[in-house]
Amino acid sequence: MEAIRSERGAEKLLPLQGAVIQRTRLQVWFIRVCSSILIWTCLVQLVAVGELWHPRLLTGFPGFTKMSAHQEGSMPSSPPPLVPARNYTSNGFLKVSCNGGLNQMRSAICDMVTVARLLNLTLVVPELDKTSFWADPSNFEDIFDVQHFIDSLRDEVRIIKRLPKRFGLRYGYQPLVMPPVSWSNEQYYLQQILPLFDKHKVLHFNRTDSRLANNGISLDLQRLRCRVNFQALKFTPEIEALGNKLVRIIQQKGPYLALHLRYEMDMLAFSGCTHGCSIEEAEELKRLRYAFPWWREKEIVSEEKRSNGLCPLTPEEMALILQALGFDKETQIYIASGEIYGGERRLAALRAAFPRILKKEMLLDPDDLRQFQNHSSQMAALDFMVSVASNIFIPTYDGNMARVVEGHRRFRGFKKTIQLDRRRLVELLDLHQNGNLSWDGFSVAVRLAHERRMGQPTLRRVIADKPKEEDYFYANPQECLCDSTSCGDLLGPGNTTAFQ
Repeated sequence: MEAIRSERGAEKLLPLQGAVIQRTRLQVWFIRVCSSILIWTCLVQLVAVGELWHPRLLTGFPGFTKMSAHQEGSMPSSPPPLVPARNYTSNGFLKVSCNGGLNQMRSAICDMVTVARLLNLTLVVPELDKTSFWADPSNFEDIFDVQHFIDSLRDEVRIIKRLPKRFGLRYGYQPLVMPPVSWSNEQYYLQQILPLFDKHKVLHFNRTDSRLANNGISLDLQRLRCRVNFQALKFTPEIEALGNKLVRIIQQKGPYLALHLRYEMDMLAFSGCTHGCSIEEAEELKRLRYAFPWWREKEIVSEEKRSNGLCPLTPEEMALILQALGFDKETQIYIASGEIYGGERRLAALRAAFPRILKKEMLLDPDDLRQFQNHSSQMAALDFMVSVASNIFIPTYDGNMARVVEGHRRFRGFKKTIQLDRRRLVELLDLHQNGNLSWDGFSVAVRLAHERRMGQPTLRRVIADKPKEEDYFYANPQECLCDSTSCGDLLGPGNTTAFQ
């Protein structure tokens, strides 16, 4: 009987023991979970405290560096603090309509900001040209970061996106519309423009190209022009991103030369330069010149202009000039321009001499460029970025892009820009092609002609009473490049054509 009772007792204890064992396991599991949570909490707190006292304390541990980098990349950077706004009583509103291509409008915007500052005006965000040869519908905010433009200059001039409603045409207000006189100095604006605001609270400048003198402007205003050009006029994030992508793609292949080949239909029609064109092409260009009434010069002798150095160099001429300057077949050349007149046929000689020719259309996916198609100024902005970043920049004509890019490259440490002496080059090219000058003689003469034309520090040339012929401010803004106006401490030995 005792044995039976013992067995029955043991049977009753087994479930109790199992329950005790299960409870113990749950307790152990619970303790482990709590301990893990506590440990991780302490570790996170330790990292936080470590970052407060020494941000690099744990960067040596695997995983933390990557996590920190990821977090930094994903966190939006805080915008820089706004500069204090300038407190002044506005004398009126200045509205401006810029004319021309991207870089002509860019320099005009810099001038108009400076005029608004001089006269204590409120500037309306400039309107961009939509009626030029290119018929680009882009607005200011499609090309430039408009909020950055406004914020970065608030300590100099008040800028608004649009006129107050009371000055709108809907309310019957008619602003005074006029073009200021070209190449004017401060006294013109102070004595002849400022008094107009007593009667007209809004002035609308309907032309803005070259309306401020190159020279004779006070130092603070010259430096304001630079500040607008180099800092305030920032391209939109979309243009900046694609332009930087384009530069990276080219730089991965090695150093490169940016060739601003201004051999485009509008330039040839406007200048009347038809060297190398067929009779049919020359007639087409002449018809285009007559179709635009604001192109004043109609009957042009092409060879006469060419001999005076007033024509853009042709692709065939540039092939010889680049070879004479010492560039070889491996040189990577980016063509910064729109569509070349005559297409691939006219590029054949240049491509044969330099097979590594690149264009943005070759390097970027069509989807990347689609948003910029039919917007010539936005496409020009991409070429502008690539040209400024290049190892060497060579323009074939001294138009607005060539000069503004040159100024940016000077501002970035006098990066090499070869300023071609077209008049001398045409003379040498004709001598060589007529058999009167050997290749060696041609090459030596070309190099000698450009020893001091490679973007070295130099003073702007001033020509009294001939502002169109003197050096352009935006090509060489010497007041902004060094402490002294002579930049003498930066003058050094002549540059070579080697990539730097």
